[in-house]
Amino acid sequence: MASEDITKLAESLAKTQMGGGQLSFKGKSLKLNTAEDAEEVIKEIEDFDGLEALRLEGNTVGVEAAKVIAKALEKKSQLKRCHWSDMFTGRLRTEIPPALISLGEALITAGCQLVELDLSDNAFGPDGVRGFEALLKSPACFTLQELKLNNCGMGIGGGKILAGALKECHRKSSAQVKPLALKVFVAGRNRLENDGATALAEAFRVIGTLEEVHMPQNGINHPGITALAQAFAVNPLLRVINLNDNTFTGKGAVAMAETLKKLRQVEVINFGDCLVRSRGAVAIAEAVKEGLHKLKELNLSFCEIKRDAALIIAEAMEDKRDLEKLDLNGNCLGEGCEQLQEILESFNMAEVLASLSDDERENDDDDEDDDDEDDDDEDEEDEEEEEEDEEEELPRLQERGQGEQESLTPKKIIGTHASTPVSFPTLPPVDVGTFLAFPSPEKLLRLGPKCSTLIAAQTDTSDTEKVVAVVLKISSVFKDETTVKTAVHEITDALMREAFSSATFNSDAFITSLLIHLGLLKSEEKIKTVPSLYGPLMTLNHMVQQDYFPKSLVPVLLAFVTKPNRALDSCSSARHLLLQTLHQL
Repeated sequence: MASEDITKLAESLAKTQMGGGQLSFKGKSLKLNTAEDAEEVIKEIEDFDGLEALRLEGNTVGVEAAKVIAKALEKKSQLKRCHWSDMFTGRLRTEIPPALISLGEALITAGCQLVELDLSDNAFGPDGVRGFEALLKSPACFTLQELKLNNCGMGIGGGKILAGALKECHRKSSAQVKPLALKVFVAGRNRLENDGATALAEAFRVIGTLEEVHMPQNGINHPGITALAQAFAVNPLLRVINLNDNTFTGKGAVAMAETLKKLRQVEVINFGDCLVRSRGAVAIAEAVKEGLHKLKELNLSFCEIKRDAALIIAEAMEDKRDLEKLDLNGNCLGEGCEQLQEILESFNMAEVLASLSDDERENDDDDEDDDDEDDDDEDEEDEEEEEEDEEEELPRLQERGQGEQESLTPKKIIGTHASTPVSFPTLPPVDVGTFLAFPSPEKLLRLGPKCSTLIAAQTDTSDTEKVVAVVLKISSVFKDETTVKTAVHEITDALMREAFSSATFNSDAFITSLLIHLGLLKSEEKIKTVPSLYGPLMTLNHMVQQDYFPKSLVPVLLAFVTKPNRALDSCSSARHLLLQTLHQL
């Protein structure tokens, strides 16, 4: 046999044996616009016997290329796993639905029985969901076990379309006595909000087989959280619940705690940055203590939990022998940090406690009245959120018992003390200086309705470095939650509109300095870059679309955001969205 034939045979065998029938084009940065561009991909698909998994991540596929790739897939009936995340970089949003329709029709024609469908990091919006809606309703998805749609910009509309498609898939598959048994659902960073989450909750109730649900950063408040909790209660196999960076408040946390009491397989709970507060934390601790014997990880970091509630959580870990991590960082424990460690050490579990390096502030053990007032203040904030949702009238705080703080005190640490009448203070406003010194979403919102004009007025717009510094501090608190996102956009607009309209403002110097601070452009001087690019990139995505932003700066941004960069790779979703916007301008 000739050496070239041996080489071809070896390559063929290597492809066939790759990960159990997997063909991968992952991360090759292929720009597939036309049928001619896709010829190599098509040939490899056609030549691959027993194709079970196709990886197209990290490429960009146009409408015409998608059609010819789809044609090749029509004969691949054994295909089970479609790893198609981040495959439309730089594409117009209108291009993505027809491309998805072509690929979906091919899978239906081939008679595939999919197990996994991953379309994450494709910013296709609600229209994109329409692009694979027919696929989800078809027999090709009756066998689907994992659906991953992280960071797709679906919004409320897309969430509702998706929920309807899942329910229809379950109905049709049940008619064939093989009901959809979805195990893993991923849909973080999709701006689903309450209505989208509630629609999906209805689908989850119908399905009933979920084992993992990941829905972080979706701007979901307590009505949506409550709906999800009720749906989780009828999914007894749930092992992983990740709702990080949504807004539970006490009401949503209590609803979720009631559900946790009914579940027995839960291993991972991630409610970090969800504002569960002390009331919610105590409810969750009670649920953990009553059951959840398989619990491996509990994340309640950055949730505005006070010392006594945190100590109750620690006590609830006593018999959790599988526990690997307890994260209570970024709360308000003060000296309670040491007490927390003491409790866990008494259980021989000291090693499970995550770092407490970002603890918010110290409490005085003798100042119990302040602790009482803090708890009542939490209740007041919960009620304010309910009033904003216009769902119920503001309850009367005076009707609540005065012994609430005593009920929060763990027996092993805090002695008994008399409870005293308390007042019900409102959160004081924050000035611009305080916010800029230590930025946070909560402080941003507490700046008040005139925050846009206040920050613009107190920033010297003739100094580009100062403008860059302020923009980065504002964008650092960006969250997908509507109220925070809107505030960031409004303040940025007010500041940058004034800056760009000033005759003394140097636009080129501004963009150069901004790129340096983002770590996208090298500087001769040592300059500390921002720790995370997500907020700045999302803020830039909004900024470049405004009429005040000089269009002459678009090519500059495009050039640097396109370049390979590790920091950008860590925020691929925001980068992808910004690139799409820049290409459209």
